[in-house]
Amino acid sequence: MPADHAISASLTRTAQRPVLCALFIFFCACIGLPAQAPPAQPSAQSVTDAEIQQLVAAQQWQQVADRLAPVHPRSAQMDFDYGTALAHLQQGPQAQAAFLAGQRLAPRDPRFPTELAGIAFQRKHYPQAARYLCRALRLAPDDTYANDFLGTVYFLEDNLPAALKYWNHIGKPYLAEVRQEPIPRVSPALLDRAFAFSPAATLTLRQYLDSRERIGALGIFPQYQLDVRARDDGHFDAVFRNQERNGIGDTKAEALFLFLRGLPFQEVNPEYDDFHHEAINFTSMVRWDAQKRRILAQLSGPLHRSATLRYEFLTDLRNENWILRDSFTGNAPALASLNLRHEWLTMDVASYARDRVQWSAGAEISHRDYRNIVPGTVLTRPMLASGYQLKQVAQIGSNLLRVPEHRFTLHADASWQIARLWSASPQTFEKLQGGIGWRWFPQAHGGDYETLNQFRAGKTFGQPPFDELFMLGLERDNDLPMRAHIGTRDGRKGSAPLGRDYLLENWEINKSLYSNGLIAVQAGPILDIGAISDPGTALGSHQWLFDTGVQAKLRVFGEGVALSWGRDLRTGNDAFYATILRSTW
Repeated sequence: MPADHAISASLTRTAQRPVLCALFIFFCACIGLPAQAPPAQPSAQSVTDAEIQQLVAAQQWQQVADRLAPVHPRSAQMDFDYGTALAHLQQGPQAQAAFLAGQRLAPRDPRFPTELAGIAFQRKHYPQAARYLCRALRLAPDDTYANDFLGTVYFLEDNLPAALKYWNHIGKPYLAEVRQEPIPRVSPALLDRAFAFSPAATLTLRQYLDSRERIGALGIFPQYQLDVRARDDGHFDAVFRNQERNGIGDTKAEALFLFLRGLPFQEVNPEYDDFHHEAINFTSMVRWDAQKRRILAQLSGPLHRSATLRYEFLTDLRNENWILRDSFTGNAPALASLNLRHEWLTMDVASYARDRVQWSAGAEISHRDYRNIVPGTVLTRPMLASGYQLKQVAQIGSNLLRVPEHRFTLHADASWQIARLWSASPQTFEKLQGGIGWRWFPQAHGGDYETLNQFRAGKTFGQPPFDELFMLGLERDNDLPMRAHIGTRDGRKGSAPLGRDYLLENWEINKSLYSNGLIAVQAGPILDIGAISDPGTALGSHQWLFDTGVQAKLRVFGEGVALSWGRDLRTGNDAFYATILRSTW
């Protein structure tokens, strides 16, 4: 055979070898001959629980991780041990994945959400840690570690009520000392009675809330904070940080501001707080507005030096010109007019012993008369009855629900008045009012956002005199605001809806824009919905009212002013208004 033919045959045989090999392997697979397989992964059965538990007991975390890493599938217990080992090895994401896998296998096991909370806590994701711990406590409410852990999370978020709620389950926090920064000038004995707690004892949530109610009722701390601070020995100190109001003001600037804060509204406010350091406070207002003159004086103080009961005497003198109209702007002819002179004296006692319930009861004696009356078609003779009047007043309020974890409070109140008027034709009437509202801080900590909502209703039985009617609108002497309905026109009252029965809902969101402890500014949207009626007369709104807009609040030295713009969604009227906030916010 020639050489080149031999070489060609050899190459042909060589090329055929891979094909023959492939056919041989295929044939072996078809007849079931054993083939080479990849090495199998360790199973849960190949790694015993006893072996893993010995490593866990010895805290051999690297060996635990190495033994369990290749195991698939793992049991819930193995996922827990594997996640624990990874957590100790500072491998947070891998540990979180292991705990989540174990939680899917054993959703009723509280250990998994507790460990997931620990990982979130290490990352300083406190809201996420709180959610995991709440889940763990739903599964095991008496878990001491989870209660302590969750209380600590809320404490670090400056949510002391929520921290106390969970710490109290395990007998924490134990107070070693109660401190005051700075030390107030009010009587130490009176302030001590305002604190519902004491040192060398556990501070409870109920004691904390009751203390805040009593301190606020003293009326001399426009700004204060009741804190708890941890000590090195594991106990805590209660710290009362406060800004106290004394006399006419601590500084000339504060005294001048408090006296003249109503000057844009043609009024001044002489005040004197904490007389004899006994939380006896005098407030007053003198208004020289030609259309609505007013002198008001109020004296309040602790009854028998109690921090839970307070007395109040109030006298109010008014001389007002009224022109009743359908609107504060545009073409709105006068429907009626009159001059009202009204003087009254009120005495009452109020209880602030508990955060859960507050009440007050008192009596009022008054006299009224009307002059320059043009009744038109809206004022009736019984409505314009003059003479002396005696009234009994009672009020109760309650914090129906507190959810400190979500910084939510639901409050309700009700008031009752019954009066008899001695006039040419003596008459009796009753007024009932009630309301329910909530306050919510949507963020886990801080006060950057605040949501307020309040629903109120009032009903009158019998025929009240004109000045006892309800008003829906913005007016500095009125507390039922519709913020696109101004109650005055050309300085005279009467341009907001009046009536004997009403429904009103006020809603607002406040965003904190600036705060330095002395000055605070908030702003946000507002929405008001209301209706008012007076059966048998032409008064009332005759339809539902809808107002929306924005509002800004400014607070200086604990006193505030509100600036609002509102739009009446029915008429399109715009209203710009400024008014003094009679209480702190």
